[in-house]
Amino acid sequence: MTGSAVRHLYLARHGEATPDESRLTEGGRRQAVLLGERLRGVPLSAVHHGPLPRAEETARLVAGRLDGVPLHRSDAAGDYIPYMPCENELPPESAESTLQRLGGFPEEERAGGPALARDALARFTGPAPGTGPRHELVVTHNFLIGWLVRDALDAPPWRWLGLNHCNAALTVIRYAPGRPASLLFYNDMRHLPSELRWTGFPPEFRACEPGGGDN
Repeated sequence: MTGSAVRHLYLARHGEATPDESRLTEGGRRQAVLLGERLRGVPLSAVHHGPLPRAEETARLVAGRLDGVPLHRSDAAGDYIPYMPCENELPPESAESTLQRLGGFPEEERAGGPALARDALARFTGPAPGTGPRHELVVTHNFLIGWLVRDALDAPPWRWLGLNHCNAALTVIRYAPGRPASLLFYNDMRHLPSELRWTGFPPEFRACEPGGGDN
């Protein structure tokens, strides 16, 4: 059934995690609380989160700042490789190194990822059923955010690669009937103080930060 109402999809990467990824750091917990404060005025109908502890803890801290918004655990919001490209799809100069890097991920993340990625598209994207607008938050991981942004922009399947997202940053995509998806903003960190921004982001790209450099 094709949706007939506007959907606003809010995407957030989990807060900063400890080295073993079993829980959030103190900074990660602060990030999650501040994200929840930012979303207090949004009429969210649900908070979806992946099954791993860092995503679930983030979602619970966010929901704790909201008013009775239900939490839903979803494997589709988990951490996995959404699409394994073939060598001939990738830029020739980086194809070999990219495939080597992806090959280092666990087999279950590579083999099971594409089916979960299709499920994520079916569950979270496109206009919503019903007559009223729907606002939903998905607390997830870097790869899935890149996959959903890629889909919203009609980019090739492999182009989820290279789309990076900071911990507890916010991305919003709008889906309206009969119109292309609109990326309203991406990797927005305005709710975080400077010391809690840019965690989880590749350090080699930090020089692009306004006022940034080799810090």
